[in-house]
Parts: sequence; C-alpha cells; structure tokens
Amino acid sequence: MTEEIILREATFSSKVKTYIFFVVLFFLFTSIVGWIVIPFWIFGLGQWLSGKYFKTLSCQITNKNLKFSKGLILHIEKTIPVENIQDLSFVGGPILRYFGLTLIKIETAGGGGGPHHQNMMSMLGINDAESFKTQILLQREKVIQQKHGYGNSAVGNAQQTQVVDNTQLLTDIKNELIEIKKVLNKNNS
Repeated sequence: MTEEIILREATFSSKVKTYIFFVVLFFLFTSIVGWIVIPFWIFGLGQWLSGKYFKTLSCQITNKNLKFSKGLILHIEKTIPVENIQDLSFVGGPILRYFGLTLIKIETAGGGGGPHHQNMMSMLGINDAESFKTQILLQREKVIQQKHGYGNSAVGNAQQTQVVDNTQLLTDIKNELIEIKKVLNKNNS
C-alpha cells in the first residue's frame, strides 16, 4: 500500500463568515422565534458563530482522496476516493456572486442505494476554486489510469489508434459520398 500524501490544502475566503452571518439572519427574520434571537445575532453572537464555523472549514486533496470537514454543532467529515468523483460543478447565484464566493458541488458514485445512487458534497468559498477543481480532476485521472494499468505510452498509443480509426472512417464516408454524388449526377443527366 502506498502512503497517502497531501497534494494541496484548500484555503477559504473570509467572506464565508459574512455570507453565513447574513444567511442565518435571513432565516431568523423569516421565523417567529427568530425575531427573539435577532438582536443577539446582530450584536455579537452572529459574528462569533460565523467565525467559529469558518475555522472548522478544511479541505485537502491527497494522492488518493478528497477530504472535507465543516460544522460546529453538526460536524461533518467526508473522505471521498478521487476515482469515485463523477462530476464537479460550480454553483453561483446572485447572492454568492455578490459575496464573491463560489460553491463547488461534487457528485460521487457509490453508497448503498443501488447502482444509480449518488452522494453529494458541497464546498463553499474555496480560494482559486477553478485551480482547485482542475487539480481534483487531474488527480482523478491519474488514479484511474494507475488503477487500470494505463501508462502514459499506453494512453498515447490508444489515442493515436483512435485518430487513425477516425481518419479511416472519415475517408470511407467521403468515398461513399463521392459514389452517391456520381450516381445522382448520372440519374439527373
């Protein structure tokens, strides 16, 4: 077994604290019980809890896994094998854009829900999110290639063979079209 090596540790934007503060404030405004908590939230509790939550955010890419943790009351830690990652997408509505934040959603295959069961994970406020996403995808490809025994030369040879096959197919299609054109021209004359 190879040792797990940390390839990159994510950093998070401090704007996450402000975003959390205002999102919770919105939900407090929409609930009757929340109106009682609003003064406490605005005058200190909100900043304190948002800061504590921010300090719990952690994300790492290793040579095998993507590790993520967050949360105060309900602390969540997830470790996802990179080869199980099916999709990475960016979510950015008007509120997230206003705060200059990006939400990365990760869909993974697996779990106990059957062959089409997917797990979701989201990471809010990673600095340089595009680069982080690219590194996850590159590591995923490396792990899949190693797992299936592909070397760089094997992948290159497979791609070269595919190009030759595609070229031959296009040549065959071109020749068939020329024959069809000849037949059509003969019938029109």
